[in-house]
Order: sequence, then C-alpha cells, then structure tokens
Amino acid sequence: MLLSFLFFLTLFAAVGISSYRKSRGTKKDYYLASQDISPMLVGLSAVATNNSGYMFIGVIGYTYATGLASIWLMLGWILGDFLGSLWMHKNLREAAKRSGESSYAGVLACWQGGRFGNWQKLAGLLSLLFLLAYASAQLVAGGKALYVVLDLPQWSGAVIGGVIVAAYCLAGGIRASIWTDAAQSLVMVVAMGTLLFVATQSVGGLSAAWQKMGQVEGFLNWYPQDLLLPGLAGGVLFALSWLFAGISVVGQPHVMVRFMALNDAGRMVQARCWYYLWFTIFYFMATGVGMLSRILLNASGSFDAELALPMMAMELLSPVMVGLILAGIFAATMSTADSLVLSCSAALTHDLLPQRVESTRLLKIATLGITTAAVAWALLNKQSVFSLVVMSWSALASAFAPLLMVLAAGGKPSQKLAIVMSVLGLATALVWRWLGWHAHIYEGMPGILMGLFVFVVGRVLERDSVGRAVNA
Repeated sequence: MLLSFLFFLTLFAAVGISSYRKSRGTKKDYYLASQDISPMLVGLSAVATNNSGYMFIGVIGYTYATGLASIWLMLGWILGDFLGSLWMHKNLREAAKRSGESSYAGVLACWQGGRFGNWQKLAGLLSLLFLLAYASAQLVAGGKALYVVLDLPQWSGAVIGGVIVAAYCLAGGIRASIWTDAAQSLVMVVAMGTLLFVATQSVGGLSAAWQKMGQVEGFLNWYPQDLLLPGLAGGVLFALSWLFAGISVVGQPHVMVRFMALNDAGRMVQARCWYYLWFTIFYFMATGVGMLSRILLNASGSFDAELALPMMAMELLSPVMVGLILAGIFAATMSTADSLVLSCSAALTHDLLPQRVESTRLLKIATLGITTAAVAWALLNKQSVFSLVVMSWSALASAFAPLLMVLAAGGKPSQKLAIVMSVLGLATALVWRWLGWHAHIYEGMPGILMGLFVFVVGRVLERDSVGRAVNA
C-alpha cells in the first residue's frame, strides 16, 4: 500500500515539476501561465481545484453525518456555479487580457480602466487571510488521509504537503498546478467511481443499500433536521442558500484564475463544458460514496466523519487501489493548497506591497514564506476541514462576488461604493456564522445579497446627490 501510494504520488509530482520546461520566467507566466492554457486543461484544473480535499474529506464526511438531505448541497452548488458562469467567466477573462493584471483583485480593481488602489489593497489583505486559512484546511485534509491509511501522525501530512507545495511553486507556478490538477481530475473520477461500484456491490446492490440506509434514523429524510423553517419551505430555503454557495465560485481567486489563464476568451464555452461535465459526475459519485459509508462503517460516537472515505477504501479495495485513492486525495489537496498559496503570493506581491515585485526569484521566496505560514496554521488548526473551507469560501464570496457580478453586468460603482460593498458583505457573512445561523442558511447567501443591496442603495444615493448638485 505504501509503495503504491508513493508511486502514484511521485507520478503526480513529476507532472507538475515537469512544467518547469515551459516556464518563461515572468510574473505573468508564474501567476497566469502566460494565458496560454487550453480549454480542456482549464476545465479539468478548475474541477480539481474546486473540489480537492473538500470533496474527498469534507463533503463525504458531511454526507455521512447528514444523509440524503446532503443532495441539496450538491444540486444547489452545481446549479449556482453554472448560473454564475453564464456571464462572468468570459467577462473576467477579457478584463484580465485588457488590464494586463496578474492577480484576481488587480483585474477587478482595473476593470473600468482606472485603478481602485485602496480597494485593491483591501482585497489583497482579505485574500491573504482567508486563502491562507483555506490552504491550511487542505493540508489538514491530507494529514487526515495519511493518518487513517498509513497510521502517520496528522501533523506529518501537513509537513509533507508543504514540501510538495514548495516543489510545485519552485517548478512552474500556476502552470505546475494546472497540469497536476488535470491529471488528478482523471484519477479522481476513476477512483471515486471504482469505490462507488465496489461499495454498492458489497452491500448487495442499490435496493439493498437503500433498505439499509432506511434503517438509520432520519438518514433518508429529504431535508436536514432543525431547519429555520419546517417542512418544504425550510428545505427550499436550505437548497437556495447552497445555490449561493455555487454562485460563490466567482469570488474564489484560486478557481477563477484558471479561467483567466485560458488561451482565448472565445473558447470559454469549451472550458465550461469540460468543467461542468467532470464536476457533476464527480460530485454525484462522492455523494453516493458518502451515503454508503454510513452503512458500511461501524462507527462509535467519537468517530470523525471526515475519515469515512479513506477508512472505507481500506475495507473494500486492494492495497494498490487504496494507494491510488490515497495518492489522489493527497495530491488533490496539495495541488489546491498550491493554488491557494500562489493566490496569496499574488495578493502580497501584486496587491499589497507599495511597489510590485516583478522578479520571479522574489516571487518564489514570498510564496515559500506563505507556504510555511500555511503549514504552521494547519498544525495549530482545531476546526474540521468542512467548517474551515466553508467559512473561507463564504468570506471570499461575500467580499468579491457582488462586485464582480456588478462589473460583469456593466455596472460602474465608485471605489468608495466598492469598498463598502466588500466590507458589509463580508461582515454580514461573518456575523451570520458567529450567530450560528449558518446551520440553517449558508452564510454566503446573506453576504452576497448584502453586497448587491449596498450597490443598489449606493447608486440611488449617488444619483440623488448628483441631482441635488445640478439643481443647486
């Protein structure tokens, strides 16, 4: 099993490190791969980055604990992601080409031709903080997988992951991450499909599995327990809130940078076809595996649900396949961590520092420093992967998605209004989580709506102010 794991992990690492041969030694190449990535690679990379340890560890653990009701998370997320992509992905890619910026925040700050310098610094600070938290969650996910399968202490996964992330960053920057992501997307689907098939057969087929799930109290309920509203109304509100989680993808710098790296904005439909095909297939299979794990694993009250997938793989699959799945989980978390670290590096060197860093040597030094910080955070982390990822995801979405929506739709907010949109959107999401209401409604929903509401009110007030000045 260990040899299988090391073999497949080495293959993944070799794919990423080999990208060094195509490196052009420029800042734009380091952060955007010179915008020459094909639609297939963009789509597959975005899937792997979007899912990663969150899907392998977090979502399967959530499904194990929640049951059939977790399907609303899947449906809402995919539909929301698709709706958000209809007008924003292509516009973002065109704005990236037009502005010549190397960071997500830089593109939004220069969208209208000028530069929202103060907003860009705020966005850089928020990106650095929440993407770093997100990266630490990926390292924690990798550590959990190694703990279950290889009986290594969980801290070792974070340290090993940090070393791999450093290797990717020194090799080819975002191109190394994209190449590795594409290889992982293929393995992720094969591995999850194999586990789903074997698990279903081991319990006697679909009908037998459904019958056994029905014996677990509340597991086949259509809606989660203790919703804000009872019955169908609560279920619809729960699903709608997770639709906003899908829309939140447009507020994630590490995912959207993939679409910014596409070689031609006119080929965005092809990239989205690859993305949604792979995303839907993989999410469906992950939900099925999560539900089957509940009836296959004999768990005590202290069982960590986020260990469900690696434990089930050990019980059902051969050592070689377990090694493949473990390598897929670990490499996926590391590649996403790499993407997050690179986005943090871009925020630091391109958005925050008063004079932008152009030397790729200095960019790599900054990236290594951020990698060290992510490893340290992972070693001190006490939260679940699911909780930490969703918190970071909703915070970034609430701060950035409303502004991108407005800009992509042709809106022209002032810098002051853009800052207020980001601050109040983020504050709403964080307060919502602090009050515990995220258990009923995903906090990104009120956060994004608050940002859009602020824009509408701000534009009305600005027009009224202009009208009074004219009349005077």
